Amino acid sequence: MEINFKGKRALVTGAAQGIGRGIAEKLLQCGATVIALDVSKPALDQLKTQCPSVELLVVDLSNWSATADAIKSVFPIDLVVNNAGIATIDPLTSITEDQFDRMFTVNVKALINVTKTAIGDMVARKSSGAIVNISSQASQAALLNHTLYCATKGAIDAFTRATALEYGPHNIRINCVNPTVVMTELGRKIWSDPKMGEPMLAKIPLKRFAEIENVVDAVVFLLSDKAAMITGSCLPVDGGFLAC
Repeated sequence: MEINFKGKRALVTGAAQGIGRGIAEKLLQCGATVIALDVSKPALDQLKTQCPSVELLVVDLSNWSATADAIKSVFPIDLVVNNAGIATIDPLTSITEDQFDRMFTVNVKALINVTKTAIGDMVARKSSGAIVNISSQASQAALLNHTLYCATKGAIDAFTRATALEYGPHNIRINCVNPTVVMTELGRKIWSDPKMGEPMLAKIPLKRFAEIENVVDAVVFLLSDKAAMITGSCLPVDGGFLAC
């Protein structure tokens, strides 16, 4: 299945490493002009070294006005991947106000701000568009000691459905991808520990965790015209975890 984004401008948040970097690289391969947004300039510079055509946008997503101004500076935008996110693993009684504020700011508030800004441009240009939000299986199934993380990802799913309803008439599609554990560099460090990994693997029918390319392929499909009739969906990339 050939997918071509020639002539499209794609914004990817959290693009300097892990899943975000994989998405940015794949979109470049598919012909898109990619704007890679991240808070880490050194990491973005490394991406630029390997992918010279990528455009860089250094901004802290927790800063509402700075984020909106930065995104407006790279208009027009046709495709958006809201990938940036953070996670902590703590029981409910250990959660602090700072943890709450930080996680909801990055995982939810920033995602809403990026989406709002990008959609404003699409509507003003009367242009179609596609947005994919990176959610998690944790939005649909309880994970032990992930109370706060589950709450943020549940918010992403609900926001995805609501915006899909609102902007469908403008031919703007909004979906999300809900992965299981993904074997990023950090994922391998945490989940290669049998005490962490084995209980989770036992709940996955395919008996393996996701690789970065598994998530990338789902995202690229949903951004493409091959998914022209798909909006408001939450696509699990979980090896069957949510089927159990």
